[in-house]
Amino acid sequence: MARTPNETQDAPRHNWPTVIGADAGVTGAAAFVRAGFSDPTLVLRWNEIAGAEVARLAQPLKFSEGPSGGTLTLRAVPGAALFLAHEKRSLCERINAYLGRPAVAQLKFSQGALLPRPPVRKIEKKAGPVPPDDPSRRYQGPEGLARALQALARRRTASY
Repeated sequence: MARTPNETQDAPRHNWPTVIGADAGVTGAAAFVRAGFSDPTLVLRWNEIAGAEVARLAQPLKFSEGPSGGTLTLRAVPGAALFLAHEKRSLCERINAYLGRPAVAQLKFSQGALLPRPPVRKIEKKAGPVPPDDPSRRYQGPEGLARALQALARRRTASY
């Protein structure tokens, strides 16, 4: 018996290649959940949350929630755990302020080598021409400020 077109479209296709990105989000989320991070922003934005100096010395490793509050385990550079132990209270406050709730009540430290951080890529825009009707062209103040305003106008109209 022949299949109708609707039946062939709904049938699963075995051994067909799929887009890698289709499974990457699920796999990444599962890895964060195994480490206790239901919200991955704590790990992904650690440099912004903790500050550049603390992020250089420690990285989040594991998060576990208990009845008295959550415990965040940080992997710290050998010797930095003592320094960071003195900063526990302010670091917990910064983390909780970022998360918007009192999630972290305690910090634990595990000494070890940190994973290398990927370099931050800056996207450079090509400066475009200043439009003839731009307000920066009508500025009558100091010459240095006029040049700065026109440079800003060129960046604003830049293309990627």
